[in-house]
Amino acid sequence: MATKIRDIMTGSPTSVSPELDIVTVARAMRDEDIGAVLVADDDELYGLVTDRDLVVRGLAAGGDPTDAKVGGLCSDVTATVGPDDSLDTAAERMRERSVRRLPVIENGKPVGIVSLGDLAIEKDSGSALADISAAKGNA
Repeated sequence: MATKIRDIMTGSPTSVSPELDIVTVARAMRDEDIGAVLVADDDELYGLVTDRDLVVRGLAAGGDPTDAKVGGLCSDVTATVGPDDSLDTAAERMRERSVRRLPVIENGKPVGIVSLGDLAIEKDSGSALADISAAKGNA
């Protein structure tokens, strides 16, 4: 059983510039089959944006989605973990901050993302959340 974040995190996270439009970011998510990207500029982390953020904060707000910048709708990063932190530390931070994903930071730079689903698969593989998280996505 894994005990450290580095054992379960998604490494080499996709990062996008805060100046990118939401259509470009949505297409990158589709092409990479991912649901969240880090918003960063020169390794300075501004936030995190999910596919749901793009729809709820971006498209539903109206206006031209090619003009809407991802930096204007990303969530601030309120908590992070390090790659050598324990899975329990990540779970505690997620619970405290009511978040489902945490950027993994090493030497001040993002090196991964760990999700609630990642934790469920590792810590409670028989749970419904683990089953859903491990299932192949609907393409």
